Amino acid sequence: MYITVNGARLFFDVDGAKLVPDGPRMRERPTVVLLHGGPGGDHSTFKPAFSHLTDIAQLVYLDHRGNGRSEYGDTANWNLDQWGDDVRAFCDALGIEKPIVLGYSFGGMVAQAYATRHPGHAGKMIFYSTSPKVDREEIYGVFERLGGAKARAVAEARWKTPSPVSSAAYIEVCSPLYNRRARKDPNAPLRTLRNDAVAFHFAGPDKETARLDFRAGLAAVQCPTLVMAGEDDPITPISRSEMIVSCLQPHLVRFERFANAGHGVHNDDPDGAFAVLRDFILNG
Repeated sequence: MYITVNGARLFFDVDGAKLVPDGPRMRERPTVVLLHGGPGGDHSTFKPAFSHLTDIAQLVYLDHRGNGRSEYGDTANWNLDQWGDDVRAFCDALGIEKPIVLGYSFGGMVAQAYATRHPGHAGKMIFYSTSPKVDREEIYGVFERLGGAKARAVAEARWKTPSPVSSAAYIEVCSPLYNRRARKDPNAPLRTLRNDAVAFHFAGPDKETARLDFRAGLAAVQCPTLVMAGEDDPITPISRSEMIVSCLQPHLVRFERFANAGHGVHNDDPDGAFAVLRDFILNG
């Protein structure tokens, strides 16, 4: 489905009912808006795993502008301020009040832009395997710990001199280190609709990813917030989640860290990840 938001035609999908029969009444379920990683990917990385939550919540998947099936538009609007504003306008256009917004990886950066630019809009926030400020040297170090000197060199080449060649090497050598315990679905990459131009636009050495810093703004977040991450995550190291936690109001934050898990805990420990998500959605 498509909706025009802030001048861009955005693709979204819905899984699960908002209202369900419950005896003599219709019971309302919370709506979770899921913001995918990338940059340049799409919402398909959440499927089918997150459908396990549809017995307690309505799930709304959004492809960011320039990503997936959404309109590409002007590249000048491929930035976190715009993507964060799009989340607010998207929810308002669909009448989603007090959404639970889950931002995963790059989507977690979009979620931080949304939460800091529009405090009070969300009912709850989930910052999942993401970062408020990128430290490439730390990332290279984690890749080296997990995959040796070759992995570090390939990661450095990908981020210092981004190109189709360095990206291909990164996918071959470094991507398997994201989740070393996961059962890989060989069809998942084939299902993903990518716009790699967004990655090159956003994630180069002199691009927005190198400048972003949400640390000061996170203090303005006014809703219960779950931060969750794996201790063996090479691309958004666990220290980045610790940093998010340190910037949030202590009485609002819940921090869940997972040993022996990498980027996107549900890939390595689905039972543990979804148990935490279910409890937070239902109970905060």
